[in-house]
Amino acid sequence: MEEESMEEEGGGGCEAMMDDQNHNNWGAGGYGRHLLGPAAAPLGDRLLRGPAAGPPAGPELPAVPEANGVLRGCEPGGAAGKGGAGAIAAAININASTSKFLMNVITIEDYKSTYWPKLDSAIDQLLTQSPGDYIPISYEQIYSCVYKCVCQQHSEQMYSDLIKKITNHLERVSKELQASPPDLYIERFNVALGQYMGALQSIVPLFIYMNKFYIETKLNRDLKDDLIKLFTEHVAEKHIYNLMPLLLEAQSTPFQITPSTMANIVKGLYTLRPEWVQMAPALFSKFIPNILPPAVESELQEYAAQDQKLQRELMQNGFTSLTHQDQAGEAIMLCSQEDCFCMK
Repeated sequence: MEEESMEEEGGGGCEAMMDDQNHNNWGAGGYGRHLLGPAAAPLGDRLLRGPAAGPPAGPELPAVPEANGVLRGCEPGGAAGKGGAGAIAAAININASTSKFLMNVITIEDYKSTYWPKLDSAIDQLLTQSPGDYIPISYEQIYSCVYKCVCQQHSEQMYSDLIKKITNHLERVSKELQASPPDLYIERFNVALGQYMGALQSIVPLFIYMNKFYIETKLNRDLKDDLIKLFTEHVAEKHIYNLMPLLLEAQSTPFQITPSTMANIVKGLYTLRPEWVQMAPALFSKFIPNILPPAVESELQEYAAQDQKLQRELMQNGFTSLTHQDQAGEAIMLCSQEDCFCMK
């Protein structure tokens, strides 16, 4: 950056201050006062009058920059005697590189070397955390990084990097599921689904500025929907035809997997793609309301047969069936040696 000094006419030395923190005050009139102090007002009159009378010009001393950025060495009768107006005009003419520096612009190189690495590390930790884990990241710092990048017109690049980052993670998750044995397949799918959905609860709010000012306004989409779609395309779609038979088999064998695991997977699949209900309507109807058509009187016998089948299966697994009807005829009590359940 080219340094230019300015000499004040009249007695005493002059100081040219290059302060990037006060660049917003450099306007018409304000610039001259900031640079020359009270002696510069009114600046227009001084330019018209020309150099003022003063002591005779002495030998010029070169302007020597000090450590604090102040230029000294302007002695009386220097540039003022040779044409103070030209010196002032030259100082006001700030070149483009100086303006860029003063505005603290974040270049694409700054984004790639400083800002995105912070975001990349935080996303990694959020995607791999387990429920209840403490994540040693500063949410305020990440939120600030996103905000600054959006303000500096890096939203498109940041969105592209985020999608690529999460896509690579989901492809690794899919490969790990493919290598899982059948007896662990359901449980591992449940862990992967729950971990990812939990991570979205932190990732989406951190990128709220990008979502509001880029994804919603320019792409007419929503960040959360885009990230859920990524899991659907890169994990769920690749495993649904292996997963569904295992779920149906587990359903026919009571307590093969925990009810909470079954409920999480079925509800998660319905969230990812509701049309998957058609693959197993009876299974989805146990956890999602209004999946099956309303019951009709002509099918009551079929419902009763299904209940009897369930009781037989429970008895085969160590339960003793004791049927008791209350006044409404709705209660069925199932008791084992350790537990007693009442189902209505």
